[in-house]
Amino acid sequence: MSKVENDSHTVLASGENDRISSSRQDEYFKTSHLREQLGPRTARGGAVTLISQGLTFLITLLATALMARLLTPQDYGLIGMVAIFTNFIAMFKDLGLSAATVQRPEINDAQISTLFWLNVALSITVMVITMAIAPAVAWFYGDGRLLGITIASSVGFLFGGLSIQHEALLRRQMKFITLASLGIISIVLGYAVGIIAAWNGLKYWALIASQLTVAVSNAAMVWIICRWRPGLPKRGTGVRSMVTFGSNLTGFGIINYFSRNLDNLLIGRVWGPQQLGLYNKSYQLMMLPIDQINVPIYSVAVPALSRLADSDERYRIGYLRMLEKIAILTMPPVALMIATSDWIVQIVLGPQWSEASRIFILLGITGLFQPIANTTGWLFMSQGRGDRLLRWGMISGPLTMGSIIIGMPWGAVGVAAAYTVVRVLLTDPLLYWFVGRVGPVRTIDFYRTIGPFAFASFWVILLLVAFRSWSRVSNPIVGVSICFLLTIIITALALYVLPSGRRALKDIKTSLFLLRKPERSLI
Repeated sequence: MSKVENDSHTVLASGENDRISSSRQDEYFKTSHLREQLGPRTARGGAVTLISQGLTFLITLLATALMARLLTPQDYGLIGMVAIFTNFIAMFKDLGLSAATVQRPEINDAQISTLFWLNVALSITVMVITMAIAPAVAWFYGDGRLLGITIASSVGFLFGGLSIQHEALLRRQMKFITLASLGIISIVLGYAVGIIAAWNGLKYWALIASQLTVAVSNAAMVWIICRWRPGLPKRGTGVRSMVTFGSNLTGFGIINYFSRNLDNLLIGRVWGPQQLGLYNKSYQLMMLPIDQINVPIYSVAVPALSRLADSDERYRIGYLRMLEKIAILTMPPVALMIATSDWIVQIVLGPQWSEASRIFILLGITGLFQPIANTTGWLFMSQGRGDRLLRWGMISGPLTMGSIIIGMPWGAVGVAAAYTVVRVLLTDPLLYWFVGRVGPVRTIDFYRTIGPFAFASFWVILLLVAFRSWSRVSNPIVGVSICFLLTIIITALALYVLPSGRRALKDIKTSLFLLRKPERSLI
């Protein structure tokens, strides 16, 4: 064979390899195949993520119980002081671009490559800024330990930025088993490192080691699993609209962050790390079961609803069915937590955290409805209404911040009480009205959907409190176990007596049948 023929074969082979590589990359961008059997696919995705999040919940609960006994409220308070600043700055490493990747109907390799490098640049910038403000954070609280904590925490931003677009592509393709597996593995590794560090007396540094381990391990595994590799950034790729969409989400995130974290900032500043540790841990404990439901379903809901955005009736039905699942999986369990708050605090955190019980009850009342309010973000994002989400932030932010300031003179308990009253009686009703003004989902849909579950939760709290007064059960583990079984029975009966409740139960049964159909795997 001549040299020319050899060169010709080499060129053809190279071109074929490039074509295969390009085709493999394109698999992460196309979504037409997802519209086929979208209902079963969404149901399976929800089930997979809920199961994985259930495992995550158990792992987190056990690890938290162990670390809370090895560490002190002050250790958690110190991390909470720094987290107020680092969590805010962390929003800018994403800039809402991952949501744009998931939501946009059509994307290409050049666009995602450009977004990837933009995320990396933002992450590096955020890391440097965080290191630079570390002395100011220590000065603000008057505690030199916060200098090292802030600098060490900033390193995690870099690894987070490296994996943002890879995770978004997996989410766009609804690869929920893959994402769930990576999440569980990274969390297990993080807690293992944290527990070992706490056992060896590293105090608050154990919490930092745990956080960094999660970030590093997750980034490494995402790059191994997702075969997409970024090219060089290019001009004129059409990412401007995606950046605009992401900027609106980030704008809302900034307002929402200040309103949600002003309580931590002021409690830490005015009342010190002990009160902040109690308040922060109460909030985290209340959110623990809620996040196990909301976080995984969010990852399923936004891609699924984005694929239905051109069909109003299918969109509305799909959202309300998911809202039902959120309500039944969160509202009765939070009602159980309210009625057994002192037992739960003692079991999970230990006797030294007993002061957190009152705070936990007050925040739990908000927790009954917070998962429902959180789902409205799905509507804004999947419909591409980032500008309206930003407008809502301008309404809700001042209301939340005002409630925190009102309650501050009475410490953590006062803040929890004021926040709950404003949130339940004013902010949430306004939110349902604001969302329902435009789009397929109307305001009345929220009340009709959550009504049966609010009714059931009311009876759960009432009857569990009555049971505790009558039974005289003293062992917390036994008491919570009995109340858990009673919650299931009370919820089922309360839903069954209502026509809308019976329809919800029937729909849940129907959704379970959808789990039987197999899913074609991309990876």
